[in-house]
Amino acid sequence: MDVLVDAGWLADHRAGVVVADVRWYLDGRDGRTAYEAGHIPGAVFVDLDADLSGPGDATEGRHPLPGPEQFATAMSRLGIGADDVVVAYDDSGGGTAGRLVWMLRVTGHVALLLDGGLRAWPGALETGPSPARSPAPFEPSPWPADALADADEAATAAQTGAALDARSHERFKGGSDAIDPRPGHIPGARSAHWTANLDPATGRFLAPDALRARFEALGVRSDAPLVAYCGSGVSACANLVALERAGFTGGRLYVASWSGWSSDPDRPAATGD
Repeated sequence: MDVLVDAGWLADHRAGVVVADVRWYLDGRDGRTAYEAGHIPGAVFVDLDADLSGPGDATEGRHPLPGPEQFATAMSRLGIGADDVVVAYDDSGGGTAGRLVWMLRVTGHVALLLDGGLRAWPGALETGPSPARSPAPFEPSPWPADALADADEAATAAQTGAALDARSHERFKGGSDAIDPRPGHIPGARSAHWTANLDPATGRFLAPDALRARFEALGVRSDAPLVAYCGSGVSACANLVALERAGFTGGRLYVASWSGWSSDPDRPAATGD
């Protein structure tokens, strides 16, 4: 299956999948509050900070990956089993839900992103807390090394033009950034704001050929190892989803991203276009 599904498909198959609401906001708004105010009926709330992130020092970024056991425990508690088909969404078009989709797919599970997110859902919304689901069996799986990049590998990729920064262009350039220790970007990286993967009129992902043209214009090649990063390894997953849709494989995630890189005083920071 394509990594994306539309709302019509989800409406027809909702009884046979686990719908996951992965709303989270960089500006401090509470995702769970937004979920309780209205979500796709039956969806379970997945907490980015508690369920999809683990502890780590500053150079590991704001959202390090959880350990395999921690991730498996979270999925089991949420009622997501190893054999379940998960359809994840948010209200940004994939900027946070893509993290869950990527985490599940790289560990061998079936996970899909709702194209257009909550905005695309045609039916009534449900309110209230996340439904209680029975724990489901979910065995820990190690994070595959070939899906990840460390800081040195991100630096090497950037020097060959093969590192994509999913943050806004303003943050990439080094504009006002009160979120991370230093402004700027990894020297040599390309600015590739993840929202440019979406049709602004519909909030849905561009067609595969349009996405391929976009990434090729950014210098992406099928024969070059690519590293995706952002502020904390979250919205970069939306770029990895788009790359997969465009037919590019082998992209790796630098999980620590700019929050981790900029916390290391020995790492250089570039500014400007």
